Amino acid sequence: MKLKYIATCAGLIASSVLAFSNAPAQAFSFTNNFSGNNPKGNILLNSVKLTDGSVIDDFALVNRANIISNDLWTGGNTGAASADMGDQATIGTQQERLDNNSAVAALGNLNLNSIIDTEDSGRSVIDVFFSSAVDNLFFWERGMNSKLDIQALDASGRVIGNLLTSYSGQWQYAGYGIDTKEISGTQRVGSLGISLADLGVASPIFGVRVASRGAAYNGPDWKVAGSATSVPEPATLAGLGLVAGAIATSRRRKAGNPA
Repeated sequence: MKLKYIATCAGLIASSVLAFSNAPAQAFSFTNNFSGNNPKGNILLNSVKLTDGSVIDDFALVNRANIISNDLWTGGNTGAASADMGDQATIGTQQERLDNNSAVAALGNLNLNSIIDTEDSGRSVIDVFFSSAVDNLFFWERGMNSKLDIQALDASGRVIGNLLTSYSGQWQYAGYGIDTKEISGTQRVGSLGISLADLGVASPIFGVRVASRGAAYNGPDWKVAGSATSVPEPATLAGLGLVAGAIATSRRRKAGNPA
């Protein structure tokens, strides 16, 4: 009886994964709920509301970064990605010569006025990892006029799924603007939600690779967070694998020895 119950559960899990992997990929919009409206100060994310009315307030934030490549900063508006924050903000960091630690300092908080700033023609590729597995990504982009290449990363930091490019026309106004240390005025911020299906994967992910590839990308100034989710323990996954193997063996035996 227990084996039958486990087999049924395993079948349901397999069916749901298959259905999810075949789901149409489509970036989604969301509404931002935040505290603070000073473009130069802290603008703290409280929650996001999806179009179906559900509210997400449990975010997985960036806690590790690995800069794969980044055009060298040599002074002024040179180089590619740097850490930037509001003129009067107290959460975040400002660092022109970006390193892994300053990337985490910029992204690993709920201050929407703490971002990665990219120069207009800059090229950068940065892997960022979250504090827990995530099943949706929330991106913000200052200016709403740039694009990003985004790919999923597994727990080992391997690129999985497909490459998704977010275009300038996809950004939805996030309801606020920011004025950071690297600019002289307030610019509107756009937001965009990305699902696992958009990235061509069917299981929660642990990080993303974010890339700006020169002048055609128009210097994306971005921030990212994920909706935290739980993933099965390795022992549970192994157990399901053993159950699936036992079921397959049993079926083969029955097929070879008809009653």
